[in-house]
Amino acid sequence: MSIAFGKTLTVTETPIPGLVVLDLPVHGDSRGWFKENWQREKMTAAGLPDFGPVQNNISFNDAVGTTRGIHAEPWDKYVSVATGRIFGAWVDLREGPTFGAVFTTELDPSKAIFVPRGVGNSYQTLEPDTAYVYLVNDHWSPDAEYAFLNLADETAAIDWPIRLADVEISDKDKNHPRLAQVTPIPPKKIVVTGADGQLGRALRRRLGEHPHIEYATRGALDLTSADLGTARRWRDYGAIVNAAAYTAVDAAESPDGRAAAWAVNATAVARLAAVAAEHGITLVHVSSDYVFDGRADRPYLEDDPLTPLGVYGQTKAAGDLAAATAPRHYVLRTSWVIGEGKNFVSTMRSLAERGIDPAVVDDQIGRLTFTDDLAAAAVHLLESRAAYGVYNVTGSGERRSWADIAREVFHLTGHDPDRVTGVTTEQYFANATGPVAPRPRNSMLDLAKITDTGFAPRDSALALAEYLASQG
Repeated sequence: MSIAFGKTLTVTETPIPGLVVLDLPVHGDSRGWFKENWQREKMTAAGLPDFGPVQNNISFNDAVGTTRGIHAEPWDKYVSVATGRIFGAWVDLREGPTFGAVFTTELDPSKAIFVPRGVGNSYQTLEPDTAYVYLVNDHWSPDAEYAFLNLADETAAIDWPIRLADVEISDKDKNHPRLAQVTPIPPKKIVVTGADGQLGRALRRRLGEHPHIEYATRGALDLTSADLGTARRWRDYGAIVNAAAYTAVDAAESPDGRAAAWAVNATAVARLAAVAAEHGITLVHVSSDYVFDGRADRPYLEDDPLTPLGVYGQTKAAGDLAAATAPRHYVLRTSWVIGEGKNFVSTMRSLAERGIDPAVVDDQIGRLTFTDDLAAAAVHLLESRAAYGVYNVTGSGERRSWADIAREVFHLTGHDPDRVTGVTTEQYFANATGPVAPRPRNSMLDLAKITDTGFAPRDSALALAEYLASQG
């Protein structure tokens, strides 16, 4: 076939997830032709991933029928033809439901294809002097995981234009395993930091136990270490979910607490963001309503100015800014988190059962967020590949004060809610003997952005009832 000049740049999906074919604009006349083989701005706008190529390779073939084997590598590849024409065959060799799926097409200089990590790539030349050009986003390593498939495998049933018996093939490519013997390429790794915390445990429940998911405590991965960049073979990771945080709000106002809060909530996040940026990793970072001063008369939006009142809020705001330096980032801003272990709800239940009538703050308003819901939102953003950025994630429903929530806990556990007395923040901390951090009075966060991604935050009142019921 002759090269088609003047095509519009378009991206076409194939039956293999992530494998897309591109029609390329080629400009030509009697003298020859020119094309933009890779143009980042235009091609990402058309829907191609910004996959960060680090190497450009060329394969030249002088004879018609030269056939290269089906090789799946642990990196993304963008393939085009500089001169000549090929028949290409791609086989999904990744773990998952599309393992073994096959796609074939012809490529000439006016057509290209993006081959995601783990999809087997092969071709057969249809014209002499064919040059096959490809960009990749990682360097070859003998330690990487590869998969190979026999060109003649009947399961794949590739209809090669020129019989394999009549073409030039290497002995190695002739002897690759059949599909049934191929070990699928696993997904890129996910590491969850702060795995022993409330959110870390919720993420473990959500993500489950799989070889490619790592749950790291501080002992296993010290985020404050200057050697963080070499602590893992980071090229093998696809996501870092940072559930580690210094959350002692009042202690952060002390000299030692201030240093610890800045180290964990800001400096460590900056180091994680640097790792993520260097290796194309998606960074999921959990933030707080404390980045705002709480003086607004409406729920806070993701792009409202950061106005923290105390040290804890200042460190979380700095962490937000640091996380955003990773090109692929999700910052989940949340409030009033309740999870497994000691928390406000469990404390109120204990007081109710022990006959203690508490005084609870009634001039701070917000919504509870349960760690299972926060974990679900983090996984949703990763799996849906939502636009990168900041997302507010809390329970939904009406605004309530801490005193309102305490009364509801008493009611749901069969106790008189009138036993709870509402007090101001100043009254509550009047007799404090240590440092007291300023609290935002309004912790309401607008949920429209996360809802628009298809995630439905659970009503916080319903979630509270379900939580108490689950505790027995």
